[in-house]
Amino acid sequence: MKPASAPTAAPEAPHGHQALSAYITARFDEFSRSQKDVAQYIVDHLDEAAFQTAEELARRANTSSSTVVRFSQALGFEGFPELQQAARDEYRRRTAGGAADAFGSGAPLFSLDHTEFESSLAADHVNVEDTAHKLSRSEVEAAIDAIVSAEKVLIAGTDQMAFFASYLRHLLMLLDVRAEIVASPSQEALGRLSRIDERTLVIGLSAGRPHPLITRTMKLARHRRATTLAITDATLSEVARLARIRLYYSSNTPAFVRSHTALLSIIQALAYGVYSRDAQSYDVRIKAFRLK
Repeated sequence: MKPASAPTAAPEAPHGHQALSAYITARFDEFSRSQKDVAQYIVDHLDEAAFQTAEELARRANTSSSTVVRFSQALGFEGFPELQQAARDEYRRRTAGGAADAFGSGAPLFSLDHTEFESSLAADHVNVEDTAHKLSRSEVEAAIDAIVSAEKVLIAGTDQMAFFASYLRHLLMLLDVRAEIVASPSQEALGRLSRIDERTLVIGLSAGRPHPLITRTMKLARHRRATTLAITDATLSEVARLARIRLYYSSNTPAFVRSHTALLSIIQALAYGVYSRDAQSYDVRIKAFRLK
């Protein structure tokens, strides 16, 4: 390995033949908070980062283009173009290794001259497929087991995640699972946090940089020996690192906000997994609920 001070070869020195995403993951704890946002985005959205400008990447990662440049230099590159070339090399290796065949064996959803609307739908289609391929069956079964065996479930999600927290609670309540949500630092929500114990399952929902409330909730849950489940689009998210069970979803999109189509799929699939454990008794309860 060449020293980091090598003038022109510096970008190759830090990671050599190691994939860029693996190198970033290994050094993640060294980065500043804003640099971690860039790191998370590149690792989880390599296909986008490989072809975006520094300004576009910064906007997606909720930071500035200067932070993207400084992050590139912190890795040993001269600037962002060199980092992007490494991202493109890794992306091409993945594609050559068969990733493209895995998702592109069928006919394309739309013609090459697709509209913005069609482009967004196509991205969601890929997100669901990508999420399904990356999910670990053991992690999914562990998540379902945790829901079924928990005395109570606390779902934490703020801002846009509050909707999905509420929807997951609704699905679980249909199955007679005692569930509550924490969506803001209100007095009522803090009271729910105070009741976390070993019999509680705490589910943290996050996209990108987690809200401080979600991070504190997961830390409190670990301190009180509660079972923790993270559902996130960032594999390097602090929420994921604090959780015992982790489910990752893909949120790539050409639009101006993250896609949560795959998140919705995970939530509905988890509820169905719980339902399938005792479908006959759940059917009776759901039928009674609908007749109210």
